[in-house]
Amino acid sequence: MSGGTGPARPGSARVQDGPLWSAGSLDASGNAYWAQSNVTLKTSQPLTALTLELRVAQTGGVQSTGNWRTLPAEDFTVTVRQEGGAVVYRWTLKPGRTVPAGQHVFAGQYNHAAGDREAGHDGYRVDAGGPRGALSVWGGFTPTR
Repeated sequence: MSGGTGPARPGSARVQDGPLWSAGSLDASGNAYWAQSNVTLKTSQPLTALTLELRVAQTGGVQSTGNWRTLPAEDFTVTVRQEGGAVVYRWTLKPGRTVPAGQHVFAGQYNHAAGDREAGHDGYRVDAGGPRGALSVWGGFTPTR
């Protein structure tokens, strides 16, 4: 991702930057073999640029099974790849598109080795742009169960 410290260090977080707020959570629908990590964004102003990166640490058997967002699919370029010991989901807003003010969710879904999966090394980072200039937020994940 572009610049900043991002989710590289477990436990580091900056969940608000001006009009942009974020939170990471593990979806309650997960089970002993499958999970979903959600990143919720709230923005009080439209965004003209957005890159959201979700990193799911390879804790054994982690393999992407899909992803989604509450914003229109055609507004984003999405990539998923194995990178640096993690499955990395990246959503990038296409040029000329806008993220409206409001609450939006991005989710990565994945299989994992049997049992409870430790998400302490997972993280996300959001780099955005809007009327107030460049904004960045990042953090980790908390269980919802």
